[in-house]
Amino acid sequence: MALKFANNNSLSAITTKPSGLSGGAITLISTQTASSSATIDFTSGIDDTYDEYVFKFIDIHPATDNVDFMVLFRDGSSAFDATVTSTGFDAYHNEADDGTGLAYNTGMDLAQATSGQKLIEDQGNDNDQAGCGILHLFKPSSTTFVKNFIARTRNTHHGDYTADEFVAGYCNVTAAIDGVQFKFSSGNIDSGVIKLYGIS
Repeated sequence: MALKFANNNSLSAITTKPSGLSGGAITLISTQTASSSATIDFTSGIDDTYDEYVFKFIDIHPATDNVDFMVLFRDGSSAFDATVTSTGFDAYHNEADDGTGLAYNTGMDLAQATSGQKLIEDQGNDNDQAGCGILHLFKPSSTTFVKNFIARTRNTHHGDYTADEFVAGYCNVTAAIDGVQFKFSSGNIDSGVIKLYGIS
């Protein structure tokens, strides 16, 4: 197949993918919208169909000021209490332009804990404040290996900071992870959307 270029050097007339390329399809599994919700739970659609699942959270707004947006994992029981070990760091900058930083954040890491993993820390609930981000969960159906996850979020801190937060860790269980729950450390999820995708 000969490549054709337009005047602006963009590719044109490509009708098929080269045979050496594979994968990369993303499939929307479900969408949940919060409305004064205590939690958003995904209890179906997480199985051995895909090796990677992606959650996208969009404009997550808490009912309570200065709270943490968290994720918890379920490992076959009815409770979201899978054991997690993790680490995190963040970068921040405030509106007044007099506070910045980039540092390891001990408040976001866990050591064999079941209490919930922080994804967004100290979220504000002003009308113009909301958080967003993405969480990748790898091979949740494995009963041999730990279940790894990574997340990156953008937070409007209650003190009028923007924060770019990074978390990575694993569910230290041999059982499959079959459910994921999102909630704030206190109060309801006032509004927001979370989408679950499968990656093939």
